[in-house]
Amino acid sequence: MNDLDLFSEPQDGRQGRPAGRRDQRRQRKGQKRRRRNGRAAVFFALAFLVAVFGTAGVLGVAVLDNRLNPPDYDGAGSGSVTVQVTEGASGTVIAAALEEHGVVQSARAFLKVWNAETRSSSIQPGFYQMRRKMSSKAAMALLLDPKARSGNQITIPEGRRAYETYELLSKKTGIPMEEFEAAGKNTENLGLPEYAGGKVEGYLFPGRYNLDPNGSAEDILKQMVARFVQYAESSGLEAKAEEADLEPAKVVTLASLVQAEGGKPSDLPKISRVIYNRIKIGMKLQFDTTLLYALKERRLAVSVADTKIDSPYNTYQHAGLTPGPISNPGEAAIDAALNPEEGEWLYFVATDPTNKVTKFAETWQEHQANEREFEEWQSRNPGN
Repeated sequence: MNDLDLFSEPQDGRQGRPAGRRDQRRQRKGQKRRRRNGRAAVFFALAFLVAVFGTAGVLGVAVLDNRLNPPDYDGAGSGSVTVQVTEGASGTVIAAALEEHGVVQSARAFLKVWNAETRSSSIQPGFYQMRRKMSSKAAMALLLDPKARSGNQITIPEGRRAYETYELLSKKTGIPMEEFEAAGKNTENLGLPEYAGGKVEGYLFPGRYNLDPNGSAEDILKQMVARFVQYAESSGLEAKAEEADLEPAKVVTLASLVQAEGGKPSDLPKISRVIYNRIKIGMKLQFDTTLLYALKERRLAVSVADTKIDSPYNTYQHAGLTPGPISNPGEAAIDAALNPEEGEWLYFVATDPTNKVTKFAETWQEHQANEREFEEWQSRNPGN
């Protein structure tokens, strides 16, 4: 090999071309492929981002539209369904109830109508006859229509006995009296507190009720017992009874006596004190109301013969409280049972029942004078 061979390029055996030039071409082709592949990757990435953010944008618009224009039915709907509007229910609660019963398609659609309606706050509690698949506007219009609300609204006064309550409920609902009596005896499903001993007397809480037009006698009594339980829990009845060293059942019994004997609300704590004072010294209560409860009668006075009847509710014969409540007391009477007014009274009498005037006395002589006032009232009001 001569010196010139040292600097000559090796020859390609196949093509007879220098190997260095072939490598250069390969390098240029590889660079082109990499550039093409890089551009393709960039285009793919851009396409992916557009797809992702485009879809998100579409979804975002859909979500926003759903919020601004929530799904709603059209028209007045069809069929029938009863929906209860509870006492003090907010628009949110009513909307949820309507959606749950299939009246409106979405609670949010109804809330839009609720917030735009100036009369929405005037909707009364009660049971409403609605239709299924109503537009929110149609549902609102029906709730504002007094004819849509059930007429089964009733107020049970304080101091009514259980059977008197049954009579009022039967007259209002058309449910036979016998069904209320049966429900009042079979109390297992009424939700009575344990200390009630399975008896409804004293635990049918008085007040205003909206009665389910489709409800049974048991449903209605259960509703009334639930109101008592709610009051007992919110007022802390059991804890207060323990502080007063009384069993909760005794508190309800005492309150029922206070309620039965009371006239004006301001008299109730005084009557409660008379009961405490008599029991403290072992003096019989001698309440006419307990005798009349045993006799299932209502009158202002009892006879000597009445005081001889054989009954555990005869407080002329038996000392202490009656075995159980003799009426269904309200909040004021229960509060009076737990918080009697301070005093030394042992007697009281309604000297003017017409105007609910009751006079209290510490001594028998004072009481006798008050009794004469009652007799004078009786002479002016024969037949009472």
